[in-house]
Amino acid sequence: MHVVITGANRGIGQALDARYKAAGHDVSGTSRAGGEFLRLDVTRPEDHQAMATTLDSRPVDLLICNAGVYLDKHENLADGYPAQMWADTMSANVTGVFLTIQNLLPNLQMAQNPKIAIISSQMASQERAPGGSYIYRASKAAVLNLGRNLSKDLAHIGIAVGIYHPGWVKTDMGTDAAEITVDQSADGLVACFADLSMNDTGCFRTWDGRPHPY
Repeated sequence: MHVVITGANRGIGQALDARYKAAGHDVSGTSRAGGEFLRLDVTRPEDHQAMATTLDSRPVDLLICNAGVYLDKHENLADGYPAQMWADTMSANVTGVFLTIQNLLPNLQMAQNPKIAIISSQMASQERAPGGSYIYRASKAAVLNLGRNLSKDLAHIGIAVGIYHPGWVKTDMGTDAAEITVDQSADGLVACFADLSMNDTGCFRTWDGRPHPY
């Protein structure tokens, strides 16, 4: 199985990268800096095109869209949330996911049972809106919507799409106050991705497989 993971150089992406490699799968991880990973700044169309060229003619069985940013964690409503922060977040968390999928669509079509896993967040849910983090919440709601729509458009060519809340994880983004470890999240997500099929394409699930309200 060939797995492509965006944002594989740290946090959940790094843990997923390690698990699929340990299981003997062919893994193409990406990072903005490149190095041991494929270079991919998801906000740069030219990087997507270069990655597509590198992976030309290679089937992709599982595409995990994990790369993302949380820039407005400490902003306040009175004078925070500047316009450029909105643009930068949407570019990474929404447009970046779309461009990744769009550019690797030919590779996905080469696989027998291709899957796309989009990492969103429980903060995308309309039923979880306690205030704050307006930009991040909006971006994750948008990518949830994106995944739901893609699941409809890609159904006729047999590509299953799942959207996932990885849990509140102890990472740089989640902080040490989070509820679960990176290992717990990664183990749960790997199981979720394995279970994903055309029967539940468009699903929104938690890291441990539970359905999450939209």
